Amino acid sequence: MATLDIRDLHVSVQTDEGAKEILRGVDLTVTSGETHAIMGPNGSGKSTLAYSVAGHPKYQVTSGSVTLDGADVLGMTVDARARAGLFLAMQYPVEVPGVSVSNFLRTAKTAVDGEAPKLRTWIKDVNAALDSMSMDRDFAQRNVNEGFSGGEKKRNEIMQLELLNPRFAILDETDSGLDIDALRVVSEGVNRFSRQGDRGVLLITHYTRILRYIKPDHVHVFVAGRIAEQGGAELAERLEAEGYDRYVKVAAGVASS
Repeated sequence: MATLDIRDLHVSVQTDEGAKEILRGVDLTVTSGETHAIMGPNGSGKSTLAYSVAGHPKYQVTSGSVTLDGADVLGMTVDARARAGLFLAMQYPVEVPGVSVSNFLRTAKTAVDGEAPKLRTWIKDVNAALDSMSMDRDFAQRNVNEGFSGGEKKRNEIMQLELLNPRFAILDETDSGLDIDALRVVSEGVNRFSRQGDRGVLLITHYTRILRYIKPDHVHVFVAGRIAEQGGAELAERLEAEGYDRYVKVAAGVASS
């Protein structure tokens, strides 16, 4: 059983006016076999948490800790975090002109595992992953995300998840921009990953629609850089009915006092 532990995490970004604190003391523990959903309004710090754990240089951790089975994640380089078992599916996947999907993924797999997969086996694995995501096998030879629709980019992210098979997947608004069919396919991919039993998922989303397909064990409400409330799947249902307004008002009152 593996554990991703986030303790009293404070994160800032640089703006024209100076450093701006985004996360203001986040405590969160994800254990293998669990799916955690982080929900909240725009600007609440959800994506900042994802990118800070993954090691994006834009975000400066000013205090707190992130550990993976006791190992200091914040002291690792970005590639070391990937080798340790962390995976980030981005809200806006980037295009990589001149690099095919197959070569990109094989390079990533080699970096994570420390050795290159056998080419014949790799081709079979990539084709199987494409089939599972309802993507044409020709996508393997296309440049990474170049000319892909929004839904195709998200399917490609989950295909990477299946092939790299990390210990913990951080999914940043994977449902944004997806139509009903793509949402179902992407959700099925995440569920295949989590059903292994020894994998953890941190799912960041605005809406409950993806949670109709991916059932969270825990739901955390993010507001103003903090976790305002935690609960089970029933909390997501309440948010669908009530929204985030009351949390925002409370946070505004705390900030002004």
